[in-house]
Amino acid sequence: MFKTMMKATLMAVLVALPLAHAYAKPEIGKPAPAFEGITATGEKVSLADLRGKTVVLEWTNKDCPYVRKHYGTENMQALQRDARSQFGVTWVSVISSAPGTQGYLEPAEALANIDATKAAPDHLVLDPQGTIGRAYAAQTTPHMYIIGADGMLRFMGGIDDNPSSNWESVKGANNYVRAALGDLAAGQAIKQPVTRPYGCSVKYGS
Repeated sequence: MFKTMMKATLMAVLVALPLAHAYAKPEIGKPAPAFEGITATGEKVSLADLRGKTVVLEWTNKDCPYVRKHYGTENMQALQRDARSQFGVTWVSVISSAPGTQGYLEPAEALANIDATKAAPDHLVLDPQGTIGRAYAAQTTPHMYIIGADGMLRFMGGIDDNPSSNWESVKGANNYVRAALGDLAAGQAIKQPVTRPYGCSVKYGS
C-alpha cells in the first residue's frame, strides 16, 4: 500500500473527519465548506492546507455507469491531467458511499481502482460517513466543484452538458469544468458557474 501511495500522482487516501461546527451550504462566491481528513499514513489534511491553490472536488463511485463512462473513455483522467499541468490545480476525488452501498471501497480497494483506471487525482478522499458530501450537498457521481485559490467556491454542478451514460456521449460534449478552469486562469468571470449535475445518486448512509 505504501509503495503505491508514493507514486508520482502524489495521491493520498483520506478519511473524512467531522468538524465540530455546522457547515454552511455551498454558494458560489462564498467560502467553500471546510473539511478535514486523515491520510492512511496518519497525516491530517484540510481544505485550509490547500489555501492558495485552485482545488477541484470530484464525487465518484466506480460502479456508477456515468462514472464508468468518464473513466472508461479516459475523459476524466485526461481532465485530471490537464487540470494539473495547464492550470496548476489540486484534484481531490471523494467517495461518499456508505459501507454496504454501491461504490464503497476500503483504502486498499480504492488504491487498486486508481491503479486499474490510471486515474490521476492528487488525493482520494474516503468519506463513508458522508460528512464532506453533505457539507457540499453533493448529489450525484460525478458532481464537480471548483474552489479558487482564495478559498471561494467558483463552480459547482455537472461535468458537461450531455447527461447520458452512453460512452459515445463524451464526444462533442461541452466540458463545463474545463471551461470554468480556463475562465478562472484567464482572470475572467466563469461563464457558467452553476450547472445541472447528473449521474448516480450519492449513496449516503442513514
